[in-house]
Amino acid sequence: MAARRPSHNIELLDALNTLPESPFDGKLWRVVHGTRSVLDGSKGAGRWNLRETELLYCSLEKDGALSEINFHISRQNSIFPSRLVSVVHRLHARFERTLDLSDMSLLQRLGVERNRYPEILYDKTQEIGEAVGFLGFEAMKVPNARHKSFNLVVFPQNCDLDEIRVEDSEEVDWTSWRASKGLA
Repeated sequence: MAARRPSHNIELLDALNTLPESPFDGKLWRVVHGTRSVLDGSKGAGRWNLRETELLYCSLEKDGALSEINFHISRQNSIFPSRLVSVVHRLHARFERTLDLSDMSLLQRLGVERNRYPEILYDKTQEIGEAVGFLGFEAMKVPNARHKSFNLVVFPQNCDLDEIRVEDSEEVDWTSWRASKGLA
């Protein structure tokens, strides 16, 4: 029997519905491993999604995308894997319905603890992400937890993936990048 999704919080849906939506037309960065497609969404539970929901986690800055992936690789391995092949993609995307949740004080009003945002405490952010997706938004702009930048979280089920195109791709030299950030 499939797991039953939790019902949505009506007060949260109402609060999100009062926020202005805007289009997005710009550059994004996304890191994937191996030969995985850049448009293959994250399927495991993450900051903004439950395990059953597929999302494309992107960043508005290259170092933002790399910082997020570096964090998750580092917490899973006591030694950073030397043979990991990752590709960073520069994308261009267009979306009509984007919700801007990049203001941390707004997230606080929605129940997210500012001081604990970098931690892996995903209950409230997952609830928000699920509600934003339920409301039909194509994407939402949120603070990056690992870098002083912003992420754009894309809901593939709500958008036309043909509106995302790859502009450039390059293999990540993790050793050099980590050394440049003082992480090696």
